[in-house]
Amino acid sequence: MKNVVVRHIPSTPPELVEKLRSLGVATVHEAMGRIGLMRPVMRPLIEGMQMAGRAVTVLSTPGDNWMIHVACEVCSPGDVLVVAATSETTDGMVGDLLVTLMRAKQISGLILDAGCRDVRQIRAMKFPVWSKAISAQGTVKATPGSVNVPVVCAGASVTPGDIIVADDDGVVVVPHGVAAEIAIAAQQRCDREEVARLRMASGGPALGASAPMLQRLAEMGLVWIDKDAIVE
Repeated sequence: MKNVVVRHIPSTPPELVEKLRSLGVATVHEAMGRIGLMRPVMRPLIEGMQMAGRAVTVLSTPGDNWMIHVACEVCSPGDVLVVAATSETTDGMVGDLLVTLMRAKQISGLILDAGCRDVRQIRAMKFPVWSKAISAQGTVKATPGSVNVPVVCAGASVTPGDIIVADDDGVVVVPHGVAAEIAIAAQQRCDREEVARLRMASGGPALGASAPMLQRLAEMGLVWIDKDAIVE
């Protein structure tokens, strides 16, 4: 495969990105039909953070962070760097120096399907990073990769320009072409859940124990019996 750096990728209105961020990973994931979620190995370095932004993708060789440096040069404020490797790795491919640069360029966050190092310093900078490992193992700059090509990151397909939403629940990828549609569906789901939350707070019933759901269970053969009853 030819090594390339694609400079221009689709943009998304900032207000749409912010809406997806505020709705959160779980709600957005459900609204998309439970697709697009990265594997749960991707965990935040700092708990309690919410982040969203346009995906600038990086395809690197394991143990080589050269293309991450290159990708920073094509990022715009608000973008999210999504780093995948050509094969499995947990090497510490990003440390505090690169994060210092990312902050200066107003990059919104980093999704790293590899290891992160200098964690104490990065946490002190309060920069949003989701990675699958923490490792002091260093890297080199020896092999070209690519920037802004389709990648698979922690099991999820990411196309440059897709919207990344990340929080304590994980990381979800919203395809660029349906982002507005997903935001509407996620808001509708959020509104329904607020009604359910008020019902739960007053003692229920839970959705799964509502009259229509109990009727469905009965049709499927569920039988309620007293503790001491004998089932034939």
